[in-house]
Amino acid sequence: MKTYVAKPSDRERNWLLLDANGKTLGRLATQVADALRGKRKPQYTPHIDTGDFVIVVNAEKVAVTGNKRADKRYYRHSGYPGGLSHRTFEEMISKQPEQTIRLAVKGMMPRNRLARKQLTKLKVYAGPDHPHAAQQPKRVEVEC
Repeated sequence: MKTYVAKPSDRERNWLLLDANGKTLGRLATQVADALRGKRKPQYTPHIDTGDFVIVVNAEKVAVTGNKRADKRYYRHSGYPGGLSHRTFEEMISKQPEQTIRLAVKGMMPRNRLARKQLTKLKVYAGPDHPHAAQQPKRVEVEC
């Protein structure tokens, strides 16, 4: 019996729509990362991009547990000495709500070329509207 290996011509890419309203950030991010990689498909192959496109709406209404709203920090560095700056979760949600979900998903992906390419299939929007109606995305419920 031979091991099945997916070819780029065999893949079937669907568009999935997830609503982040009231969902826990980490639990949502794990499911988004699995969908981007294609891990829930029977033809999953680690070195081939078999994942789906994922649209996440209502990013500004994502929930976190405990005191993370005030305590969780997002760091970035300008590259210059003393250039480290940070924002709390509350500031990120008010200024860049899409970035919180994008960074959470990025942290759950492998650190390689393929994962960076797969992250381009993630579309995150702060409100309930998105411009991908022509792709007819399938609404998926998040198991939280």
